Amino acid sequence: MGVGAQAQSQTPAGAAGSGLRAELAEIFSGPWPKLVFGFRLWASVCLALLVAYYLELPNASWAGTSAAIMCQPQLGASLRKGWFLMIGTIIGAIMIVVLTAAFPQERGAFLTLLALWCGVCAYFATQLKNFESYAAALAGYTPLIIAANTLGATGGPDGQVFMVAVTRATEICIGIVSSALILAGTDLGASRRQLAKSLARLASGITAGFIAMLQRARDRSVLMAAQTRRRQFVQQIVALDPAVDQAIGESSELRYNLPFLQRSVCGLFAATDGWRTIGSHFLVRSADEAQRQADGVLATLPVELRVASGGPETWLADPARLRTSCSAARQALVSSPEVTPAQRLLADQTVRFLDGMMSVLAGLILLVNAPVRLPRDDRAFQLTSPDRLPGFVNAARAMLAVGAGALFWIATEWPSGVLAMTFVAIAVMLLSPRGDMAPAAAIGFAIGSLVAIPFAATIKFAVLPLVETPVAFCLVFGLYLVPVGFGVAQIKRPALSGMSTVMAFVFVFLLDPENEIAYNTLALYNSALAIFAGCAAASLSFALLPPVAPALRVRRLLNFSLRDVRAIAIDAVSPSVKDWEQRMFSRLAALPDKVTPACATELLSAMRVGSEIIRLRGLAQRISLSPELDAALASFAAGRGEAAIASFSALDRRLAGVPMSASDGQLTLQARASILAITETIGQHADYFDRGVAA
Repeated sequence: MGVGAQAQSQTPAGAAGSGLRAELAEIFSGPWPKLVFGFRLWASVCLALLVAYYLELPNASWAGTSAAIMCQPQLGASLRKGWFLMIGTIIGAIMIVVLTAAFPQERGAFLTLLALWCGVCAYFATQLKNFESYAAALAGYTPLIIAANTLGATGGPDGQVFMVAVTRATEICIGIVSSALILAGTDLGASRRQLAKSLARLASGITAGFIAMLQRARDRSVLMAAQTRRRQFVQQIVALDPAVDQAIGESSELRYNLPFLQRSVCGLFAATDGWRTIGSHFLVRSADEAQRQADGVLATLPVELRVASGGPETWLADPARLRTSCSAARQALVSSPEVTPAQRLLADQTVRFLDGMMSVLAGLILLVNAPVRLPRDDRAFQLTSPDRLPGFVNAARAMLAVGAGALFWIATEWPSGVLAMTFVAIAVMLLSPRGDMAPAAAIGFAIGSLVAIPFAATIKFAVLPLVETPVAFCLVFGLYLVPVGFGVAQIKRPALSGMSTVMAFVFVFLLDPENEIAYNTLALYNSALAIFAGCAAASLSFALLPPVAPALRVRRLLNFSLRDVRAIAIDAVSPSVKDWEQRMFSRLAALPDKVTPACATELLSAMRVGSEIIRLRGLAQRISLSPELDAALASFAAGRGEAAIASFSALDRRLAGVPMSASDGQLTLQARASILAITETIGQHADYFDRGVAA
């Protein structure tokens, strides 16, 4: 069933219920829900522990620890994280059983392959996105969690690993389910509404920037400042990817219609690219000519869109009407009888801008439950990892860190060495996908574990012995977990947020709340030392083998893009425009935060040239474009921009002088518009397109 059919099937009562839920959600969206999350964290941990006690599981602390890890301030994030946490746990449990069965008496091979497995999982944790990345990391360190109680003093596995794997996986899943039940029962879910607001805010901002540029196109400072604004919008668009993941975690309807949301993100990228192409065209025109052309573009935009640029409220109030206006304006532009390549170029890029906004509006129609039928389309758009080097670096770091931890454990025969090795793996594998922020987050991990130790020791030895009832036992946990949960929800900086999270699960782990709690001071301090040593060693591993430098990542992305666009120029079999643009959008999303606007501009330029070359190749099958096109593409692929521009100009002059029929005339005009876009882009970014590409 499509979106429209679903929406149309809503009854008035259903609409009223939806409105009531929205009003309640607004009530619960003030500042105090951050404190409420602390109570949810507390309730999740307590429920997990009580269930584990009831089932008489051997290590109830892992149930509470898993609940603390899984609990997130957003309902959708928690549910999605819990699902992938279970997947990663099961995969990790299977792997430790396989390794133990394959190498029951070979300690060296067993530990070596365990470190290698951690490296493989760290690679996939880097390449995957959002909670899929978390599942890969969990699959890597779960074998160490399970093996911690089965390995001997120096690493030899025993025959109990299968039962330990079953019970440990059960304990972890109890924590996941407990947290999910508490959150689902106390949270109305705001991810859908927040995603709608974010989409509307970005669409409104991009439209306002585009219109402001059109209104002041004769001012070159405005055209240049727009480049910086576009880069800022690109960063904000990238941030929507995890927001989409959270939203589909709350709603099966959104999950079913995921292509609409993915194309909304793609639409924002496309609209930004159309804005950039038109702005670049104005830069090579005189001030008066640029303003005259801009006025013509501005006149084609629907009045409703110009009004909607003032704020996101209009986008949320009636996205269906706004989409209808954009569709009508798009149809008028497509059928308009343009007579010059420049007019055709501006019309095509305005259509691209409107197409992008129509995709955004389709996503908003879905998110606000507007009663409008939209065509069902299963084509998905998804950001992928465009560079494997960070993954290989993170894999090497994880493998070396775990291997070094195993060697230290074997050499010292430290009873808590396996626990230290486990927390090395946890910190390294969870934080490696964060890239530039990973070293700071690792320090936050170490600090968070250090802060949790005295609280855990104080409560365990000074408070728990006085507790006699389950209610009092749960209240003791609340004294610590409620404030820490507030910190998790309140702190926005990734490094500090990670510190708050580790404070929660290290506390539960050190308290070791079993059915019969053992008050062993030496054991707690040994475990505390092992946890802190593991987190500190993880921080040291990021210093010794740091993440790939942002400058190198940018240079590689630019080189990959230039190499690919040159391959399109000389390869007769090219990707589709959609596939090419999705590849380039992923590279835009992978740009580090601290880069100059020129880097994003060069990537967008490579995308534009590649798209126009693909279109020209398609037109070459219908109208005569050879041999000038082949000569121009060969010069471009060889890095000779001036020669390529000369060949493209020669082709344009020939096409201008050939009499055509009405149908061929439109195709010829489209080809000349593509040639104009290519030559203007190559001319503006000659330093980039003429450079050599590193092997």
